[in-house]
Amino acid sequence: MKKFFVLWASQAASQFGSSIVNFALVWYLTRETGSATILATATIAALLPGVILGPFIGPFIDRWDRKKIMIFADLIATLLTVFLIILFTTHTLQIWHIYLVIIARSITESFQGLALSASIPMVVPEKYLPKVNGFNQTLRGLITIVSPAAGAFLMDMLPMQGVVSVDVITAVIAVGCLIPLVIPRPPRTTLSVKPNIIGDMVQGFRYIASWRGLLYLIIWVALLNFFGAPTHTLVPLFVKQYLGGDVLKLGWLQTATGAGFIAGGLLIGAWGGFKRGIVTCFAGVILQSIVRVAFGFVTDEFYWCGVAIWFITGVGGAIAWAPIHAIIQSTVARDMQGRVYSVLYSSIQAMMTLSLAVTGPVVDLIGVRAIYVIGGAGILLMTIAGFFSRDLMNLEDKKTEDQTTGKTLF
Repeated sequence: MKKFFVLWASQAASQFGSSIVNFALVWYLTRETGSATILATATIAALLPGVILGPFIGPFIDRWDRKKIMIFADLIATLLTVFLIILFTTHTLQIWHIYLVIIARSITESFQGLALSASIPMVVPEKYLPKVNGFNQTLRGLITIVSPAAGAFLMDMLPMQGVVSVDVITAVIAVGCLIPLVIPRPPRTTLSVKPNIIGDMVQGFRYIASWRGLLYLIIWVALLNFFGAPTHTLVPLFVKQYLGGDVLKLGWLQTATGAGFIAGGLLIGAWGGFKRGIVTCFAGVILQSIVRVAFGFVTDEFYWCGVAIWFITGVGGAIAWAPIHAIIQSTVARDMQGRVYSVLYSSIQAMMTLSLAVTGPVVDLIGVRAIYVIGGAGILLMTIAGFFSRDLMNLEDKKTEDQTTGKTLF
């Protein structure tokens, strides 16, 4: 477990810096434009690389040294931050520059995120995976709490170039933690000896297609994000239009979400969830769906009810995501996990991109409030439907080559 905590500390530093940059850029766009379409476009710019490149990245994660991938991803992201610092300092920044940096950072984050997810089962015993993923949700919550507050404080105290420069410092810390860490490579059970990226990618698709429970899980999670993406992306606009337009209020909402992730992550870390992880996941998603509908009715007068709602959303998110990771990490062949995660994330990002492409114009017609009611109701209906899928409910009964008989699933 010592290796896990070193890895955990490294990614805590990296994600903290990235979160401050993301917070600062989102509020900068909100402040300068006030446009739902601009915010949606920025989010699409962050998602498209994962949609297009995700399936191609997976084979590299399964073949390359995952520690080196995370290190190089951090270093490239740092160079992009330096580019932003120069643009802000020289007052030459344009909106398209932000889109360009968002796209490039998205590519590095895809490599880093996939490498991290696939590295965890290499340093953590299987029986601890549910709890470890609970602690990862706690980390996500801590970052969500600290980074918006830190970002809002820094934006009040420093020019934009000073705010984003924090990412350079945290990247140095992250790389410093990773350099001495040894992450074993997975045993090769599915990869051909001769590198063949297209063949590996096709093999990954066949693996998923032949396992209906895993396929349905990926489709279900992707559809949840179709309904959920706008409810996250448009929070800054909701604050501007209905909650007084105060950046500190936005910070408090995001901090409440982080506190919820901490609470939910600690709960899963201590409890481990129900016997079937998918049931734990469903419980968290249902909790989220109900409170998202409620947020659509929050007014400035009842702002603190909105804070409570986003706290509950965070709790539900931690309860939902921890078992998904544990299920994949404990049932999917270890040298297939990079490809499975890449398909999962690219599917999520594809649905989010489609959703946000529609959301901008729709918000201009029906308003931001209606998006929360529609999104929450859609998530609830999708989860109820999931309970009636036998393949999805029995997903964890399926074991792969390195856990049971040595037979592959394709």
